[in-house]
Amino acid sequence: MSGAGTGRPKAAYRAIAHLDLDAFYASVEENLDPSLREKPVIVGGGERGVVSTANYIARRYGVHSAMPMRTARRLCPQAVVLPGNHRLYAVYSRRFKAILEEYSPLVEKVSIDEAYIDLTGTEGLFGPVTRTCRAIQRRVRDELDLGISVGLATNKLVAKVASDFQKPAGFTVVRPGEEAAFLAPLPVEHLPGVGPSLLAQLRDRGVVTVGDLARIPENLLRLSFGEVGEVLARRARGEDPRQVTPRELMKSISRETTFDEDTTDTALLESTLLHLTEDVCRRLRRQKLEARTVTVKIRYSDFVTHTRSHTLRRPLDVDEAFFKEVLQLFRTARERRYRIRLLGVGLSNLVPRSWQDDLFDQQLPLLRDLDLKLDAIREKYGRNAIRRGAAEKE
Repeated sequence: MSGAGTGRPKAAYRAIAHLDLDAFYASVEENLDPSLREKPVIVGGGERGVVSTANYIARRYGVHSAMPMRTARRLCPQAVVLPGNHRLYAVYSRRFKAILEEYSPLVEKVSIDEAYIDLTGTEGLFGPVTRTCRAIQRRVRDELDLGISVGLATNKLVAKVASDFQKPAGFTVVRPGEEAAFLAPLPVEHLPGVGPSLLAQLRDRGVVTVGDLARIPENLLRLSFGEVGEVLARRARGEDPRQVTPRELMKSISRETTFDEDTTDTALLESTLLHLTEDVCRRLRRQKLEARTVTVKIRYSDFVTHTRSHTLRRPLDVDEAFFKEVLQLFRTARERRYRIRLLGVGLSNLVPRSWQDDLFDQQLPLLRDLDLKLDAIREKYGRNAIRRGAAEKE
């Protein structure tokens, strides 16, 4: 059904691989300090943050990504905890992508540590597709000193599930026509998109495995879940028409911060929001993008989370254009008297930067020019080198 075979998909089928770097942040840290390889390692925020990743030794103690750091420390008190070096991680990620691009122009980075590659039709250049995937896995190990798991299938959905099948350093091939059979015995939560809420609803209906889901008539799934039901039916059969799309336009930019202590200090909360707004707008300009929608996220001390969004009349990339919106959204969304644990600001509805300003808005070009000058200073001297009066340093 599946395995590290030496055959290759027939020419009529697509050959898509999903490649996932194993415990990426922790593995990079182990490269910097090889003595860490025999120890449990956790990369993440401060005491009140969450785990970004953990190496496989730490995972034996139950530590996993997105777990609160306090819980991780309690489960594995002997772990080495590191804050992370995201600039270095980005360097490794670029080198990983450069290796993939030697084998196909169709490379889609999903995140800093995973990507899809469409190898359809590359047999004439590199030989059987399984051999190419083995070569990529070997090069990542030899050139980057990182482990990587590979899933090869006829579509993105099955390739992604396959890459997670035998981690770490896994290599799983699902041959054409065997997609549904490969998925059938797996827990239904292994399907991308089946989160805790949907999983609970499926469990209430007696659905435990993907095969259980596949046996439910599509019309019943549609009646129960609407359009999501149709998507579930297709995924349970191992069907996925999505193409591998290189250099996909970024969909959103966001940043959030967790306070050292929960707070109700309005001045601190609002200055933090201005700081977060500056940061996401700077990243927006760096990508030569503009945004129409701004979102504010509030998480209270009891972990209840509220969000509020507003869409502007036209896309912009200027700090001042978003400051007023962010503060208004925050004041509207802050409906509870609880202390606040976390704040976040996000920009979405992104489009490429339009270099034609509104002829009737004389202030906007001046504000953008100011922002660009501030960007240049921060790029050279650090992001805290210069701040607006209302925004405090981190």
